Amino acid sequence: MSLRDPLPILPFTRPCAGTATLPGSKSITNRALILGALADHPVILRGALFSRDTRIMVAALRELGFTVETDEKALTIRIEGKGGVIPRREASIDVGNAGTAARFLTAFVCLRPDGVYHFDGDEAMRARPIGALLDALESQGAKANTRSFPFTLRTQGLPGGIMEIDPSESSQMLSALLMIAPHAQQPLEVRLKNEAGSKPFVEMTRRVIAQFATKPAAYTIEGDASAGSYFLALPLVTRGAITLPNYCGDLQGDTRFLDVLRTVGLSSHTPSFAATGARRAITRDFREFSDTFLTLAAIAPLLEGRTKITGIAHTRKQETDRVAGMARELTKLGQHVIETEDSLEIHPRPLRPGQIIETYHDHRFAMSFGILGCHDLRGDGQSWLSIKDPACCAKTFPHFFDVLENLRQASLRA
Repeated sequence: MSLRDPLPILPFTRPCAGTATLPGSKSITNRALILGALADHPVILRGALFSRDTRIMVAALRELGFTVETDEKALTIRIEGKGGVIPRREASIDVGNAGTAARFLTAFVCLRPDGVYHFDGDEAMRARPIGALLDALESQGAKANTRSFPFTLRTQGLPGGIMEIDPSESSQMLSALLMIAPHAQQPLEVRLKNEAGSKPFVEMTRRVIAQFATKPAAYTIEGDASAGSYFLALPLVTRGAITLPNYCGDLQGDTRFLDVLRTVGLSSHTPSFAATGARRAITRDFREFSDTFLTLAAIAPLLEGRTKITGIAHTRKQETDRVAGMARELTKLGQHVIETEDSLEIHPRPLRPGQIIETYHDHRFAMSFGILGCHDLRGDGQSWLSIKDPACCAKTFPHFFDVLENLRQASLRA
């Protein structure tokens, strides 16, 4: 499907019915790429995600001297592990707006005892937190010339000992250190000054590290639970049902979103999910699975009563200020929204058609409001909502709108 910009979303005129295969998890794919490079043998990743973020990681590893072979049709990546050695002493690395690549690679290159690495990224990346990670790495001898992108990092290897970090702004900074810690010259203990921004992602990192410790020749990536959130919401929006064959696994904290939607009115018999008829508003703390809060916020205008979402202050420093952006777009659609530093309270009002949703170069805005647009607001199957810059979905789910259109067509045939 060709993506117009802005892209009008065609509503479902019948309840959704069909099957959607989720892309591989971005979070797991990028962790597996780092751990594969740290392995002392070749590793094949199966079911890998091919998106802007993971291509950025692959390109960076190649720039650092690693052999990485990709087969996008087969969804496989083969990487030659070097056992903790960084082949190239100097490199220029562009991390785009990929938080995992930015934090993971910054720590990763510090394994080199005499490295000089130049980091830069998109304009949005220059406002995203990296200073706490650089502070921690400097305790191991690394030196950065600034505390934000762009910066040059001179590395001295990891002597080991005690390293302190404040991961409250991003759990990715702690995950980055956990992955390289086993390759320090002496035992390395990471101590926390504050709690991590998202504990489930840290637990994911620990578990993937443990899986790689068994020295697998091949590693299978789970379907992306964050991407699954949109298709779990679709039956509620269209009062239908859907099958997600690879919505499974236990590594991803974002699977907790399913419990949220069960309360709203979704029945689940994995891998099948269906609307029950009710669409109840809820109050929920999203601190531990915040990537999915936008999905609930976007469909809140269709729910019965006030929706309150808390625990999201840290998302103001992600791809964009997600709290402010969501409040702004919902208000544009006619909703009454109360915004605080850490929460959104959404009171449904009649939806205002004819609006163009600003995505702020943030894939989750595009996908969340893409699902809301599937609601047949006028009852005539005509588009009432458009998405600006729909191609931003390439960050994690390049074919999202193709999958959505295929489901709409399947519903017409059901």
